[in-house]
Amino acid sequence: MKNNKIYEADDRMISLIADNYDMLQSLGRFGINLGFGDKTVREVCEEQNVDTCTFLAVVNFSMNGNAPVNDNDRLSISTLLHYLEASHEYYLNFELPFIRRELKEALDDSDNLARLILRLYDEFADEVRVHMEYEEQHVFPYVEGLLNRKVDDSYDIDTFSKHHDQIDMKLRELKNIIIKYLPSDSHRNNQLIATLHDLYSNEEWLKQHARIEDEMFIPVIRNLENKFKKNDVSAKISRMISRNKDGGEALSDREKDVVVALVQGMTNKEIADHLFISVNTVITHRRNIARKLQIHSPAGLTIYAIVNNLVDISSVKL
Repeated sequence: MKNNKIYEADDRMISLIADNYDMLQSLGRFGINLGFGDKTVREVCEEQNVDTCTFLAVVNFSMNGNAPVNDNDRLSISTLLHYLEASHEYYLNFELPFIRRELKEALDDSDNLARLILRLYDEFADEVRVHMEYEEQHVFPYVEGLLNRKVDDSYDIDTFSKHHDQIDMKLRELKNIIIKYLPSDSHRNNQLIATLHDLYSNEEWLKQHARIEDEMFIPVIRNLENKFKKNDVSAKISRMISRNKDGGEALSDREKDVVVALVQGMTNKEIADHLFISVNTVITHRRNIARKLQIHSPAGLTIYAIVNNLVDISSVKL
């Protein structure tokens, strides 16, 4: 059931459950225990060491489809990662075996069609297990590495995103076969209907889980990756400048003049006219500057010029 309310930190936790009892499963995956009385969401989360912003983002998305917009910096990746890991554990170790037992009890073991249905369910369960184990073995460790400032250049979250396919096709097929073709005697009918209801709930949960990964988890990891890339570029420029200060091959006075002219936005021809040298000489100086400093971009040269007091920062167009 959709409830158009956007839940906030000062709402009572019990109200969220009253509006949607499916929230009970989410509590367990965040590691939130029951017995919180009439406390607010913020109070419960703080007492049980769960990031309130991330909890509410998942809740509002799960209950109303409201994915957070431009909120990547506020979400706790460790909290989101714990939620996804706990969701996998619950689904693989409880939900899949539970539904199989339920389905087996609702079917007649002596019926060939019933055995085929169980085989179809097992194929679906194996597909889900492979999908989730891939995330546990590759994606989650990669993210944990990022959180510990260890960047794996051989992998990124877009690699996961491109192969993050829906895995509920066999489940839809299974439901349709049971509804359309499976004969059932009266004493099994209620049990079969109850199992079908759980299969439908199972399908909805899988869709929601995939959307949380696609619309919340992947964007927040991509944002973290971009921060590392920016920091890496800055660190490289700083190391280049530091190497030059610590005894790298020094620039000549004329090369420093060329750097200043480049920072001021002059073309090769303008630099040649300004310094009364040929264009070919300017090109040679630029080649030597790049070799000595290992800096090739205008931005990098500008930083070098400012740090080494060749230009005043107030005179530079940033």
